[in-house]
Amino acid sequence: MSSPDREADREVRAARNGSARESAIPRTLAPRGMPARGRRPVVAVTGAARGVGALLTRRLAASEEIKHVVAIDERRGDVTEAQWHVLDVRDPAIAEKLRGADVVVHLALDLDLEGDAAARTAYNVRGTQTVLTAAAAAGVHRVVLCTSAMVYGAHPDNDVPLAEDAELRATAEATGVGDLLEIERLARRAPRAHPGLNVTVLRPAVLVGGTDTALTRYFESPRLLVVAGSRPTWQFCHVEDLVSALEFAALEKAEGELAVGCDGWLEQEEVEELTGIRRMELPSAVALGAASRLHRLGLTPSPAGDLAYTMHPWVVSGHRLHDAGWRPRWTNEEVLAELLEEVAGRHTVAGRRLGRKDATAAGAAGATVALLGTAALVRRARKARRRL
Repeated sequence: MSSPDREADREVRAARNGSARESAIPRTLAPRGMPARGRRPVVAVTGAARGVGALLTRRLAASEEIKHVVAIDERRGDVTEAQWHVLDVRDPAIAEKLRGADVVVHLALDLDLEGDAAARTAYNVRGTQTVLTAAAAAGVHRVVLCTSAMVYGAHPDNDVPLAEDAELRATAEATGVGDLLEIERLARRAPRAHPGLNVTVLRPAVLVGGTDTALTRYFESPRLLVVAGSRPTWQFCHVEDLVSALEFAALEKAEGELAVGCDGWLEQEEVEELTGIRRMELPSAVALGAASRLHRLGLTPSPAGDLAYTMHPWVVSGHRLHDAGWRPRWTNEEVLAELLEEVAGRHTVAGRRLGRKDATAAGAAGATVALLGTAALVRRARKARRRL
């Protein structure tokens, strides 16, 4: 094992056993207390220079309900109204930067499909742990985290839709889900370790809007893989709705475990009708077996576990946010249309985007599915040669 690999492995173990630099963070920087009723909160955002964090930072900075925004990232963003601190969220010095904040929204996560899995986990888990501990030390009374509805797991016997208090039955077999489950565990433990600290967790459905995931790549193909005997259901969450829900939580209008997504869901047949993309059906044993082998050989970035989320239902009700007065602005049909616009011209085979001709020949349906389609075509060609 190379030196960087050993270091990443050590950080993963350190983060998961609860010892990642917690002792280095001072625990008495400021007394904790709820803000006075009617007082506008000071909100800190991590990961504020990119993605969802940048969108939220801009929205909060423009809100009359927010007193001040503290923006934290490894580079400075372009929201000039925010107070910027440039540092890694794993640095215990973040505790000093959070002094005076009422709420922290932690969005500094790495879910890149192409990145090193061990290093990604070390960043995600240790970063979340450090932020939670630092927030408690700085007297912050609420931390808002963002994971995914994927933590419920995709299973054939799931309720449709799932209640927010449904058991988290996901495994670590899909991209990034192991990290998200560990973040959920830290979220549950934090209020016990730091009495008075409120931790709210948002779990969006398939996120669309400048995102690149195994599930959005599913639509970067001339064919949609359907595993025989499966019952796919699709529920999307536009990034604008997620940002709106994060603001809602930061303003303490809702708390606890909150699912975020469009109302309702789409069946696979509806998706095919709306997209105009035909299906390619494969037997379950072929699809899952091939996906596992191809990922193990390093030929695909997406593990076989990603396929479960295109096979079985995992849609959520989102009733807690609805009961608190929040509503999504986007419908599943509208988000799917936007997704198709975003991926137009992209063709993914084994996680690599190719030209239209090559992608069509592969007949694939996404990162892992692309090579499954190729494998199916190769088998057919071999059978045809045998018959000659």
